Amino acid sequence: MMHGLPVLAPVFDVSMRTENGAPYWDVNGRKVTPDGMLHENPEPDLIVVPNLQLDPNGGFPEEYRKTAEWIAAAHERGAIITSVCSGAIFLGAAGLLDNKEATTHWGYAEMLRQTFPKVTVRCERFLVPVGEGHRVVTAGGHSAWTDLMLYLITRYAGADEARRIAKIYLIDPHNEGQLTYASLTSGRSHDDQLIAAAQVWAAENYDAPSPVAAMAERAQMTERGFLRRFKKATGQAPTDYIQTLRVEEAKQLLETTAMPIEDISADIGYSEPSSFRAAFRKRVGLSASAYRKKWQALAPEG
Repeated sequence: MMHGLPVLAPVFDVSMRTENGAPYWDVNGRKVTPDGMLHENPEPDLIVVPNLQLDPNGGFPEEYRKTAEWIAAAHERGAIITSVCSGAIFLGAAGLLDNKEATTHWGYAEMLRQTFPKVTVRCERFLVPVGEGHRVVTAGGHSAWTDLMLYLITRYAGADEARRIAKIYLIDPHNEGQLTYASLTSGRSHDDQLIAAAQVWAAENYDAPSPVAAMAERAQMTERGFLRRFKKATGQAPTDYIQTLRVEEAKQLLETTAMPIEDISADIGYSEPSSFRAAFRKRVGLSASAYRKKWQALAPEG
C-alpha cells in the first residue's frame, strides 16, 4: 500500500503457473515458486505468457508443446490469451496467430515469421489485439509489459483506473513503437560464405554510389542472380540490407553528433536528403529529427 492512496477492491486474482508447479531458478539465479500447475483449478479467464529464454535462431522447442496445447484449449473454452516479447512464439505454436497480425520483440520477429509463416508480424507495434472479441493480444519487447498492463486494466477496470495507475507509477505508454530500438542483430544467420563476404564488404562500403552492383561484381554474378542468392541467405533483398546499414549508421550519428541531417544523409550514401528521410522513417518509425531529440534528451549532462 502506498501512503495516502485509497484501497480499492482487487480486479484480478493472479496466480503464476508452470507445467509441473515445481520451484525453479530463473536466469538471474533467483528461486521462483509457482502457485500451481497449468491444469489445476480454477481454470483461468486470462492468460499472460511472459518472455522466455528461447533461441531466436531456432524453432519452437518441442518440450513446450504441451504448454502450447494447454494455451490453445484455454482459448477454445473462452479465455483471453496475451503474450509479451518471445511469449508470442507460444501463441503461434498454439495456432492462435494463424492469418492474424502479431507483434513480438524485434529480435524474435524473424523467428516468428519463419516458424509460423501464416502470421503477419508487425514488430513496429507495441500492442496488437486481434480475433473475435480481441481475445488474443500480443505485446512487443520486455518494456511492453507496461503497455499490456495498462491495456488490461483499461479493459477490465476502465480508462480512469488505467490513467490513475499510469500516474502513480509514472508510466509513459510507448506510442512511437519499438522500431527505434531495433538493430542489425535481428538478421537471419546463414552458411553462405559468398554472401557473408558480400555482407562484410557492405558493412564498410554502404556509402558507395551503387553498392549492390558492386557486391554482385565482386561475387562474379549477375545482379539478378546475386539478388536471389542474397535474399535466400539473409531473408532480405540486398537493397534493403544496404538501407538498413545506412540507417543504423545514421542512428549512431544522430545519437552522438550535432551533424546536420543533410550532411548525415550525404555521408551515408544518399544523394537526396528526402530519400534518406523516407527510408529512416520507414525503418525506425520516427523522423530523423524526432529520433535525435528522443535520444539526445537521454544523454548525461556535463
